[in-house]
Amino acid sequence: MKSTKKFAHIITSILAIFTLGLASLSFTPATHAVSANICTSGASAEVKAANGCSGNASNNVQKVVVNALNVIIGILGIVAVVFIVIGGVNYMTSSGDAGKIDKAKKTIIYAVIGLIVSALAFAIVNFVIANILK
Repeated sequence: MKSTKKFAHIITSILAIFTLGLASLSFTPATHAVSANICTSGASAEVKAANGCSGNASNNVQKVVVNALNVIIGILGIVAVVFIVIGGVNYMTSSGDAGKIDKAKKTIIYAVIGLIVSALAFAIVNFVIANILK
């Protein structure tokens, strides 16, 4: 019976993470299609440069890498928040069992540490790219 509950908990967690990931995609601005149209249109050089149409391949690769890292770090942040919620639910449903309370507290603490690390990683990556590589 315990393995069935554990399996159901894992499946529920995976579905929650997947749902949060899909929901976060709905808030992503659709700038790629606009940039492509501006880059191929007869817009002025200033407008093209402001939208990243400079034609500098290393700059474009740099933007892709930064965006990929930011997405990965964002997903890690979402996972950390999900684990904070899971730890909170486990804490609330522990029914006074000291072992379950301790496990829930550890889950919350480790998730908060992961959230802090992902926030610092986001800040460090963007600082390095903005100040050192340019």
